[in-house]
Amino acid sequence: MSSVNCNVINCSHNDSGLCYANKIAVNGKKSHTSTHTCCSSFVESSDNLSSSNNDHPCSFIGCNVKTCTHNAGVICALNNIAVTSKTPRPNELSETYCSSFKCK
Repeated sequence: MSSVNCNVINCSHNDSGLCYANKIAVNGKKSHTSTHTCCSSFVESSDNLSSSNNDHPCSFIGCNVKTCTHNAGVICALNNIAVTSKTPRPNELSETYCSSFKCK
């Protein structure tokens, strides 16, 4: 089963460092570095509490990053990935990134 470790503390899907979104998608079709990717499932939470209705950690990792070695069509081939942020409290998804990205 896949999982997403997340240190984006103000994402509403983050619960104690694990993503609880039903599924996520990593975007950045022609990225050459991890910081050019983003988690398009990011939803800012001002109270830092998980508002996800999912009782289980995220188990589907979609990937639209064609330049990543882990991209298997539109699914990430890794069992576990890590999502982090460029700023301490991102306001938009472009301030997040997949730190597991590896350029082909």
